[in-house]
Amino acid sequence: MAEPEDSDDEKNEANPFAGTPMEQLFAGMTGGEMPDMNALMAQMQQMFTSHEGSVNFDVAKDVARHALAAAGPDPSPNSSQTGAVNDAVRLAELWLDQATDIPAGATTAVAWSRAEWIESTADTWHQLVEPIAEHVVSAMAAAIPEEAKAMAGPLIGMLSQAGSAMFSQQIGQALGGLAGEVMSSTDVGLPLGPAGMAAILPEGVKQFGEGLEQSDADVMLYVTLRECAHHRLFEYASWLRPQLIGAIEEFGRGTTIDISAIESQIQSLDPSRPEEIQEALAGGLFEPQRTPAQQSALDRLESLLAFIEGWVDEVVSQATKDRMPSAASLAEAMRRRRAAGGPAEQTFASLVGLELRPRRLRDATTLWAALRDRQGPTARDAVWAHPDLMPDGADLDDPLGFAQGEQNEDAAQSAEFDAALNELLDADPPHESPPKE
Repeated sequence: MAEPEDSDDEKNEANPFAGTPMEQLFAGMTGGEMPDMNALMAQMQQMFTSHEGSVNFDVAKDVARHALAAAGPDPSPNSSQTGAVNDAVRLAELWLDQATDIPAGATTAVAWSRAEWIESTADTWHQLVEPIAEHVVSAMAAAIPEEAKAMAGPLIGMLSQAGSAMFSQQIGQALGGLAGEVMSSTDVGLPLGPAGMAAILPEGVKQFGEGLEQSDADVMLYVTLRECAHHRLFEYASWLRPQLIGAIEEFGRGTTIDISAIESQIQSLDPSRPEEIQEALAGGLFEPQRTPAQQSALDRLESLLAFIEGWVDEVVSQATKDRMPSAASLAEAMRRRRAAGGPAEQTFASLVGLELRPRRLRDATTLWAALRDRQGPTARDAVWAHPDLMPDGADLDDPLGFAQGEQNEDAAQSAEFDAALNELLDADPPHESPPKE
């Protein structure tokens, strides 16, 4: 005997969205089942909770943690892994002391889980993406026709909140993906963690070493050498972090959004396929159009990132020379990793329009090596003393020419002169002689 079908009233009681477009949308987002309304409302309330700035980073971190959890287990580092990190940092600093005059920048060493990476780098990510998010959200609001704004009335504020919520969702997805790939706090070339803290992710290092046929200790030491070299550079060149953030802020200015393109993409999405919505968010659904001014800022930023990574490559190469036979193979593995670019890096590139892997890294490494060969490691490192001494993107076209240029002949002497001048200016002024009567 056939079971009696549920009446429409019974369906509607269980599903208040029955027969409406919301039914299809929610069913698609939850694998065909209607969502728990309490959980849904709690999530919506969190997304629209008032917050400072254009990004609700509480939402972004929550999304990142959920994305990370969905990817697999994330064990906390055990005592053995923590000890291995501490030992690697001590040895790395000893080797780097022989390769550069720039002193150690890390004062502590820690082992992080991937979830700890999200939590410990969140403040820096917030600072980095806020300028871009601010302009993206503003551009979305500015792109709404005046007639639509007049009709929306007080709801226009909710539209801005919706834009912020969607951007926070994208950032969270990107950070969750990155957390599954990074090996240290500076792995993306930016100083993400607390100043002076060398942070290594043992699970990330283990994942990187799979299939390389190198010992776990060598892989850990190589990654740690790079981490400690980054910290030395950012601590020594105090102007570097503001320059990076300034370039990102400049990139964010003048952002424009093509609303018609977004509408076209949204209309093409199938609400019954949640993976399609996920791909649209990760693939830059709200990616801004790039202006010439933004491209100029992006070029400067990419060049600066290339110089940072190139210097780290050069210094680590010198530190491991005649000490670590596996270093060449590990350096090649690192280059292949950059060239391939993981899905997380592609996600972040589409999210904010930045490519975190510098395209001209090899030229930058050549430039620093040539400068060392011609003038010595002291001159190579002294260039970082002031931004005016730094090469620019054009110098990457002729790295050997920069190393041989007259303006760089006295880089070390120029840095010493600045230090002596500052010392003189800080000294007590001479006493004036009393006027003659």
